[in-house]
Amino acid sequence: MSESLRIVIIKPSKYLPNGNVERFRKGFMPNSTVAHIGSLTPRNMDGVALEVHAVDEYIHGDLRYLNLFEPTGSGKTLVALVGVQSHQFHRALDLAAIALENGCMAVIGGPHPMTCDTSEFRDSGVSFALAEAELVWKSILSDAISGELKPIYGSGQRWAGELDSPVVAPPASRDMSRYVVPMLGLHPSRGCPYLCSFCSVIKIAGRQIRSQSVETTLASLRAAKDAGVRMILFTSDNFNKYPEAADLLRAMIDEGLRFKIFVQCDTQVVRQEDLVALLGRAGCWQMFVGVESFNRATLVNIQKNQNRPELYRDITTLCTRYGIESHFSNILGFPGDSEADIQHHLEQVREIRPNFASFYILCPIPGTQQYDEFLADGLIVERNLDRFDATHLTWKHRALSVSDLRTLLFECYKQFYSAKQLAWNWSQLHGRGYVPLADYFGSVSLGLFHRLCGHRGMHPMSGGFGRVALDSASDYKKLRLSRYGIDLAELPRSIELSAADKALA
Repeated sequence: MSESLRIVIIKPSKYLPNGNVERFRKGFMPNSTVAHIGSLTPRNMDGVALEVHAVDEYIHGDLRYLNLFEPTGSGKTLVALVGVQSHQFHRALDLAAIALENGCMAVIGGPHPMTCDTSEFRDSGVSFALAEAELVWKSILSDAISGELKPIYGSGQRWAGELDSPVVAPPASRDMSRYVVPMLGLHPSRGCPYLCSFCSVIKIAGRQIRSQSVETTLASLRAAKDAGVRMILFTSDNFNKYPEAADLLRAMIDEGLRFKIFVQCDTQVVRQEDLVALLGRAGCWQMFVGVESFNRATLVNIQKNQNRPELYRDITTLCTRYGIESHFSNILGFPGDSEADIQHHLEQVREIRPNFASFYILCPIPGTQQYDEFLADGLIVERNLDRFDATHLTWKHRALSVSDLRTLLFECYKQFYSAKQLAWNWSQLHGRGYVPLADYFGSVSLGLFHRLCGHRGMHPMSGGFGRVALDSASDYKKLRLSRYGIDLAELPRSIELSAADKALA
């Protein structure tokens, strides 16, 4: 048994079309998984000291963290690639290969291994976690202390019936300085009750809403406040479906735990004015809502029956009433869409005028129902998983080409974030009475950034600004070939839910 175990927890980035690893000087969105798993890790286990290092590749402007893969004189090293989505899978494989070449142990977890068949790589020395960290992390650590990992963890059950989450320790000040403002991501609940065919949430978190205790979240918030965190992103997919949301917000107000808060809500939040009022009192600055389409037939076809386009305007009105900026998510390029349909969609968004809008290209995400259907119908034409990021067309659309949709995607950003829209956002802030100057500056700057990204052909939700080019897929191609015998991974088949999972789905 080793005297110590070095644990390197990494959120992998992705490879851009030019091969570069996507990185930024400053980040917009903190990765909650890295902090969560770091906080789930004890500092001593079975008499062995555990030395934890946390890395979000998107915001690391140098490669010094790769030095952590080098052998240590006092113990072993475990490299954990976490939160891995399909478009990050190649990068995760390459980092795992580097780790293995240096004598480390490597495990890959996250949405892709949880929902997609990775058996072609299980003889390569890489381990895969097929379940939530709370179910498998202690077993992985125990095996790493012993010096050998199993090929897979968590194959019998994807998620736990109840959450037993840790108090999240905020990142070190050096890591927080990599973001535009000091921020932290927390998920007080997991799961989604809906059946949207294009979404992976119900495949990785189930359809039952599972909550951690309010006290656990409050303890995380207290630690965040003490560490100087100014913004909290509640990354639960439907904050308005979180049963204890009102209790948490009231406790935050009572304790004076004041942050700028970002939440994600479903469109049914329009019927929850009391909750929206509480969010406003607690400091919520932006609500992200998945409207996706204004076409009711399209919404029904993708099983997003809960969305009623005639109520979208009421969401913006409700948010404005309580001093919250509305942010609409929109998907372009559904099977029945034409260029005229997308232009009409944009006109409707502009007419309703949420404060912010994000646009994505319809992407059949591996592991989802939609992916399985598109794959069975022979519609998926893209073979490189790096492109399954909702900014590229990966399937054969009957009316729109790859270049058509990319052009329309960025045109939507340029046209939505007009001078008129930015002036509207400014006037909404002014109408609240006294608003800190930083809020004016932040709102206008964010709008200008979205518009600039549209002109540059860069998706503004990539994760930050100021791209940094340090390394490229070509740097690791030889190692990938020697370790796995492939250049690109095969398009995966989805993993069926186990009986235990179905009982909780």
